[in-house]
Amino acid sequence: MGTVKIEKANMEDALILTGLKKNVFDTEKEKWLGNQEDIVDHNIQPPGYDSIEMTKYMIRELNYFKILYEGMLVGGLILTVVGKRHGRVDRIFVDPSYQGKGIGTIVMGEMESEYPEVMTWELETSSRQLNNHRFYEKMGYKKIFETDDEFCYEKKMKEGVFVQGESREITIQGDTLSDEDLSELQVEYSNLNNIDFYGINGSYSTFSNSNLMGAGFNNCNLSESRFQNINLQKALIADLNLSQSELAHVTLGGVHVHDTNLGEKNEHIRFERCDLHGSKLDNCNLNHVEIANCDVTRMKINGISVEDLMKAYESVQDKRKD
Repeated sequence: MGTVKIEKANMEDALILTGLKKNVFDTEKEKWLGNQEDIVDHNIQPPGYDSIEMTKYMIRELNYFKILYEGMLVGGLILTVVGKRHGRVDRIFVDPSYQGKGIGTIVMGEMESEYPEVMTWELETSSRQLNNHRFYEKMGYKKIFETDDEFCYEKKMKEGVFVQGESREITIQGDTLSDEDLSELQVEYSNLNNIDFYGINGSYSTFSNSNLMGAGFNNCNLSESRFQNINLQKALIADLNLSQSELAHVTLGGVHVHDTNLGEKNEHIRFERCDLHGSKLDNCNLNHVEIANCDVTRMKINGISVEDLMKAYESVQDKRKD
């Protein structure tokens, strides 16, 4: 067995990591789905898996490690570590030609050593990837949820221990509220600074007139949620499914929207009564886009003035009327 280690990825690794990831996930699709083009499995081929811009985003915002085998870059490990003791394995991939060498087992062990404070690791995998199920179960993960398409796994590390700074042992009961029914509880004017919420059912709860600066929401179901009168300055909103959502009365000054698509159903976007002056659309697919009743002063398409185009069009129309 050769030497295996993980190192933090950097932007210079983005191109090769994207290529490796595409090769791995395309191979997995061929293995588990074959020619079933009508089936979309986002655990086998995650959205943006073949996008170098998505890779750069993950390197910048997540805990992205490159996997080295005998010094050669052969795969990647992408993690989200949130709160005081919870971690999520977003992706782990190894070049197919290097699989079967025990690399994944060593990498998972290196991951746990890198984050000794994490008490619970979680991940999802496709219900179709049977070899993944066996691998994660061998690594100590237990299935906690399943659907027809997805299996969710969780691994509890040593119970009763929480490491922060220097090593020390305390009982979980001393600082963790667990398995309690707190429904209908009213919490007002309380200091909840730096609290870690994990595995919580908070459906239809409300946060009003509260300071949540720096809060993190990761791997959460926020469907049907409402965000109103919220200060989101300098917030990061990325890797989201916003299909059929509505943005209304929103100030978008300086917002950067990139590497975005219309979803599997190609559902169209509508902009109504929006002030977009000075905005720029670059390298976008605008097939069948319609612009109506808009102020296009100084607007350009491929460097050509839209005002000049409209004047030329109107001139042609006038000549036809004559």
